[in-house]
Amino acid sequence: MNTTELVLAKHEIEAITRYSQPSKQLRELHRQGFHRARLGRTGGVLLERAHYEAVCSGAGSVAQAPRVRPPKLRPPHEKRP
Repeated sequence: MNTTELVLAKHEIEAITRYSQPSKQLRELHRQGFHRARLGRTGGVLLERAHYEAVCSGAGSVAQAPRVRPPKLRPPHEKRP
């Protein structure tokens, strides 16, 4: 594997996805979290090596808890005598 290349080679993508068809490769890469993978002009899958390494290392995978606003409670309605 030549680490100086900007994008993964065809054989590397096939090894990661276990598919040889570009549409299936792309679907599998997106399923695995490589959302920047895309089809190139020639129809092959392009995946930047830096993105691949970042996803594999877990960079940016710290999930933040969703912000939930606490409910606003109204005081009980007083009954008139």
